[in-house]
Amino acid sequence: MSELEDSMNNLNVNEGGRQSKSNYVPPHRRNGQGSSAFANNGSRGGGFGGRGRDNFSAGRGGGRGNGMNFRGGRGRGPTRGQGRWVQGKHVPAPKDEELELKMFGTPEDPSFQSSGLNFDNYDDIPVEATGEDVPEPITQFTSPPLDELLLENIKLSRFTKPTPVQKYSVPIVSNHRDLMACAQTGSGKTGGFLFPVLSECFQTGPAPIEVESETVFRKHRAYPTILVMAPTRELVSQIYDEAKKFAYRSWMRPCVVYGGANIRDQMEDLILGCDLLVATPGRLSDLLERGKISLAKIKYLILDEADRMLDMGFEPQIRHIVQGCDMPSVNERHTLMFSATFPRDIQLLAKDFLKDYIFLSVGRVGSTSENITQRVLSVEDDEKKSVLLDILSSTDDVKEGLTLIFVETKRMADTLSHFLVTRNFPATSIHGDRTQQEREHALHLFKSGAAPILVATAVAARGLDIPNVTHVVNYDLPADIDDYVHRIGRTGRAGNVGIATAFVNRGNKNLIKGLIELLTEANQEVPQFLSALSREATVGRGGSRGGRGGRNAYGKDFRRSSNYPPQPSSQAYGRTNGGSNYFGGSNFYGSAPSSNTTHQSSGSDWW
Repeated sequence: MSELEDSMNNLNVNEGGRQSKSNYVPPHRRNGQGSSAFANNGSRGGGFGGRGRDNFSAGRGGGRGNGMNFRGGRGRGPTRGQGRWVQGKHVPAPKDEELELKMFGTPEDPSFQSSGLNFDNYDDIPVEATGEDVPEPITQFTSPPLDELLLENIKLSRFTKPTPVQKYSVPIVSNHRDLMACAQTGSGKTGGFLFPVLSECFQTGPAPIEVESETVFRKHRAYPTILVMAPTRELVSQIYDEAKKFAYRSWMRPCVVYGGANIRDQMEDLILGCDLLVATPGRLSDLLERGKISLAKIKYLILDEADRMLDMGFEPQIRHIVQGCDMPSVNERHTLMFSATFPRDIQLLAKDFLKDYIFLSVGRVGSTSENITQRVLSVEDDEKKSVLLDILSSTDDVKEGLTLIFVETKRMADTLSHFLVTRNFPATSIHGDRTQQEREHALHLFKSGAAPILVATAVAARGLDIPNVTHVVNYDLPADIDDYVHRIGRTGRAGNVGIATAFVNRGNKNLIKGLIELLTEANQEVPQFLSALSREATVGRGGSRGGRGGRNAYGKDFRRSSNYPPQPSSQAYGRTNGGSNYFGGSNFYGSAPSSNTTHQSSGSDWW
């Protein structure tokens, strides 16, 4: 029986399921009104593959894995795929063909397509780098600046040439500079920060732990060298998967921690050793409180999708982790910050966390690309299901790929996916009320093509980088034009053709002006009904634009503007790391110095 038939037979939308021992509540949500994000709900999981009883989450977030877990490292004893650091030398593990097949797949398998594949088509993406002494970009993956073992792993991952963000980030980080990068999901930014930091660590080895070994083992504390923080479980899992590939055969052991998974499994995994830690802020705060992790040996701090972490209320946790724990000071570590937008609060974070950084602006990958055909349809709310069925039945050019449908509520995600299944369209859903195992099962069904339609809420789908998504449907439009940009950027990746369909009605007036600008910018047709709605919105709201103040303000280096945020008033987040001495200096954070260097790959107005 095929996987599709097996999954359909296992479909049980209303199964109550087994109750977990307890619901994890992140530290930032304690003593509040509680959270339903991780609550057990017998009715959740509507659609194809509803309950997700599977083994796809094995080895992720815990130590009880599927044969792909990393062990060994610095003196812990080498195991499969794990190298060692011995007497100041890097000793890579021997090649393992079976493990390579599991990790890297085959070129014919679409679920292992590299998002960096065929980026030749993106050579004209505008890139701007500003700051003191900006290094020249690279054009190929070479040694130097990258380590030979890393180059082998890049080749196994089928990255043929650097993406625009990688061309600049690799030499910037290799030259020991801090980096603030404005880049979208799908731009190759994960490789942009993993390549240079892993390469450096492969060559320099682990930092010595200056405590007695028996104390380390008694406390069972991990001492990572690299810390990557990201906002969602799915995103940290994806980064972790990429880190395992690029750390293959090296002395470095990646680990991942996030809420919604068994914390005891995660602690057991950390005990085995952790050199690169990928974490959500809430779970990391919890493990720091428990004394299971020390940040004293961090060389590289990486904040991915920083804007979303702040949107989700993680700023107090991030500031406490960086400024109130035992992490080295801003002058004693290197910090990389990646964000799709850079509003004022992100600029303030950068001012506190980075030193003498280079600002890198990478043009939108996908949102204005002519590889994406944007279709805007006038659809009233009560007509959406019928129109969606017509689209899924008649869109021949996307039947071979995957379709991602965005809705606004968890209930609608389940309702719509169940509706599609009853109409013979294999679909599944992800949202915040599904357990981590259910979410990973749903993503596996989607990526493998067993359920080629995924209905998702925006928060649950944030940061997903899934190859072969040929159609994105905005069933419910977001309230923010930047979120629309993120959503349609899920298709048309790596130079492939994609379709983005949006259902629009008068309830979306606040988004229409920005939508027209995007369509015009991408040389797409603007429907007459959309122009008419725009005129109505202009009369009713004075022409204000939806979103958070416009995208142009978020892609620029604020240090070059008189509007650069002033030094914030001091706030108590625990121990500070000397940031006030550095940031108090007017030479760096005053007006842009005359010696500032600007590298621009194309165009002056990169938005």
